[in-house]
Amino acid sequence: MSASAIFVLDLKGKVLICRNYKGDVDMAEIDHFMSLLMQHEEEGLICPVMAHGNVHFMWIKHSNLYLVATTNKNSNASLVYSFLYKLVEVFTEYFKELEEESIQDNFVVVYELLDELMDFGFPQTTDSKILQEYITQEGAKLEVAKTKVPTTVTNAVSWRSEGIKYKKNEVFIDVIESINSLDVTVNANGSVMSSDIVGSIKLKTMLSGMPELRLGLNDRVLFALTGRDKGKTVVMEDVKFHQCVRLSRFESDRTISFIPPDGESELMSYRINTHVKPLIWIESVIEKFSHSRVEIMVKAKGQFKKQSVANNVEVRVPVPSDADSPKFKTSTGHAKYVPEKNLVVWTIKSFPGGKEFLMRAHFGLPSVENDEAEGKPPITVKFEIPYFTVSGIQVRYMKIIEKSGYQALPWVRYITQSGDYQLRTNV
Repeated sequence: MSASAIFVLDLKGKVLICRNYKGDVDMAEIDHFMSLLMQHEEEGLICPVMAHGNVHFMWIKHSNLYLVATTNKNSNASLVYSFLYKLVEVFTEYFKELEEESIQDNFVVVYELLDELMDFGFPQTTDSKILQEYITQEGAKLEVAKTKVPTTVTNAVSWRSEGIKYKKNEVFIDVIESINSLDVTVNANGSVMSSDIVGSIKLKTMLSGMPELRLGLNDRVLFALTGRDKGKTVVMEDVKFHQCVRLSRFESDRTISFIPPDGESELMSYRINTHVKPLIWIESVIEKFSHSRVEIMVKAKGQFKKQSVANNVEVRVPVPSDADSPKFKTSTGHAKYVPEKNLVVWTIKSFPGGKEFLMRAHFGLPSVENDEAEGKPPITVKFEIPYFTVSGIQVRYMKIIEKSGYQALPWVRYITQSGDYQLRTNV
């Protein structure tokens, strides 16, 4: 079973818009949601599922809105939460920003979307590109624009329209990896506390007709199944696919086979749990002089291949909240003080692998502050390295099969980004 009704509330708990799908839960039950939430907040026990009698509230918060689903049955909670996040995604596609004002300005469109996205409490058409074919933001044009439902809604391939034509058939594949939760304690010998890689494969498809695509990766499980063990392989965990991928085929022989959506889409995401050395290593030394001034020296070193270059590097160094009179000296790039965030932001546009750069900052300290009270926030680093994946994942092939037999060009690009990339210093 799924949701009985969907509500969109403002921060005070006022209902902005709602849709009753099954009629088995009193719509007035939503009045209890805000008081339950405040009670849980006071007790420090905020829970994603709350109950009032036999009615359960499943909710998420986005911007200045609460999206709430109600049910009085033993519903599939993961399905409901997936739908609520999909709702946010579709509304954002339509209105650019999802907030109270965008809901109030687009009541008609929101009602129509709620009608199409779910039927009798079960998710239906949730692809925003297909929805945009027959639910437009120009309400006046709606009656004459399309009088019949597109075939994609009732089609077996609901994510792709028929009759698509391109003069030049191409598909662009982006393999994007983020180094996440990298917490490095910098001491005498420097040690990595935890690290993992979160990756995604994104497509931009410009192909005519209804092509079938087959994607091959250097997947260790696939190589083991086929008896090949040459070259570097990767073990992917928490793999999540777009609905177009044939899961039964993947589970049987690890082949990623699919009819792609037109345009841009995320084909899959994955996680690789592995020890990763920091691609940009940071060392910092902080010296305080009789509580009147502080000097910070930061050294950044690129620990990736010399032929690679990190672009738009940002090193964010926390400084005392009462610091003033900043002075900077950098061996490359430029540094600036951001007082509202108590940070020094050191920006390096181009950072080649194997290089080392220095930044020195000098601040005055007009007051005597307790160091322990402020704590020692981590240094955060942002960067992007094109043509490089830290995990070593590779696209081995992309086969494009279409009944008309046209030739198509696949293009592959690799990018590594910083995710939640933090380095702590105990100096």
